[in-house]
Amino acid sequence: MGTVEAIFVAPDSGDPMESVESVDAVAGKGLRGDRYYREQGLYDRHEDLPEGTGVTLIEKEALEAARRDEATTVQPQQTRRNILTRDVPLNHLVGREFTVGEATFTGVRLCEPCDYMESLADVEGAVEALTHRGGLNANVVDSGTIAVNSSIEF
Repeated sequence: MGTVEAIFVAPDSGDPMESVESVDAVAGKGLRGDRYYREQGLYDRHEDLPEGTGVTLIEKEALEAARRDEATTVQPQQTRRNILTRDVPLNHLVGREFTVGEATFTGVRLCEPCDYMESLADVEGAVEALTHRGGLNANVVDSGTIAVNSSIEF
């Protein structure tokens, strides 16, 4: 079992990620107040990108490893991911259901970092530092509230 360390939303593509204490995860939509919930995210605007998903998660341990292994410091909100986790092996959750707080998710695919994220983060080397540890794209299956310190069960 893991925990939610932080939650971030951005109202529109390219907007800074805002930290929130809790958020409603809505089945088939994403996190209320986030760009993908409002269909204003990067994946909603480009037909040639992979199918968008409602929520992105990243491990706190991945950011610590990037700092340790690549000497690259990327702050959680700079990754453009919605949920910062602790003690959750996100790469193993592709194709599996798991709960975050009161909501149920299904892991869709790994969320590899991209040049767009690096340009918004303004952290040289962020893509390389987070490759294969950039997190997970997931869809909300059953709605519920998520708060900082919520449990994550997988």
